[in-house]
Amino acid sequence: MKVQEYQGRALMEAVGIPVPAGQVIDAPEQAADAFRRVGAETVVVKAQVHAGGRGKAGYVKLVKSADEAAQHAKRMFANRMVSKQTGPQGVQVRKLMLAQAVDIAHEYYLGVVVDRARRTPVMMASAEGGVEIEEVAARNPDAIKKAWFHPHLGLQRFQAAALAAAIGLKGDQAKAAANIMLKLARLFIEKDASLAEINPLVQTPDGQILAIDAKFNFDDNAIFRHDDVAELFDPAEENPNELRAKEFNLSYIALDGNIGCLVNGAGLAMSTMDIIKLHGGEPANFLDVGGGVTPEGAIEAFRILLADENVKAVLVNIFGGIAKCDVIAEALIQAAKEVGFKVPVVVRLEGTNVEIARKMLKEANIPQLKAATDLTDAARQVCACV
Repeated sequence: MKVQEYQGRALMEAVGIPVPAGQVIDAPEQAADAFRRVGAETVVVKAQVHAGGRGKAGYVKLVKSADEAAQHAKRMFANRMVSKQTGPQGVQVRKLMLAQAVDIAHEYYLGVVVDRARRTPVMMASAEGGVEIEEVAARNPDAIKKAWFHPHLGLQRFQAAALAAAIGLKGDQAKAAANIMLKLARLFIEKDASLAEINPLVQTPDGQILAIDAKFNFDDNAIFRHDDVAELFDPAEENPNELRAKEFNLSYIALDGNIGCLVNGAGLAMSTMDIIKLHGGEPANFLDVGGGVTPEGAIEAFRILLADENVKAVLVNIFGGIAKCDVIAEALIQAAKEVGFKVPVVVRLEGTNVEIARKMLKEANIPQLKAATDLTDAARQVCACV
């Protein structure tokens, strides 16, 4: 689960990480009053969206008056933000944060993630803050300093001190940065985060160390343990099809292709997407209906797939085990009646009750439905349809 920047800043402020004062608005007419309440000579107006590239897109602006704040707020609310991360369709801006602008002497990067190769959290720090960490990693990987720490013992003070020194901080500034690292690592562990990032962490000309941006992602499987984190969820920022899928216990992630995938099992779903790409196609989604899928769930999966206007064909790849093939066949027939197949649907079935299922589909005589002999045949057929 992702949260907005202003929510991440509030989480950091609650554990003692220093952040500049700010106000959040959800309408342009609130901007002038918010500017005055911030109480700073210069204020930064920042779009609150689940996407990066805001500055280059013109959705981070410095303003020096209430009128100027209102002008930029009106523009940002009225136009979708388009950046490299959003794609050409852009995203709707529903909230803005107005925060005290600070003079910056130097920008740093701090981030905590789980290193899956080492199976432990890692604190990353860099003297090259203010840009995408992926750019730094590609251009100068040695600029990213790392400290791995035990998930129960947490980041140790000597590790934080060594990281602060490694990115060029000294004296009081090094001590302040180390304290921020310790608090960020503790917040990461205590809230079951999958990402905790400050970019940039800044040093001001008078020597203050401040966090002026925040990015947090949380482990969906652990949200039930954190009511305060669950309250931060904003459905307006999520893909509506992904929200619908959750209601039926379906694992769905929208992608950019045009071949819909309906598969049972995450590993099989990944293999299905791989073989589609091998044969020149592009998957439109990851969709795992799970081993215990019901006919209702399978029908809803088709509703979700076919609601995507980019989908020009669908590949159904089911290995019948707990979810028997005849149950899937029944769901396919029912979906054809209730939802309507407006695009070709290629079906590959194997496993429990597969012969019964194939007979059911043949007798149903659904024109758009095409049977495949195996997965390779299914991939070839579905790619030929788009």
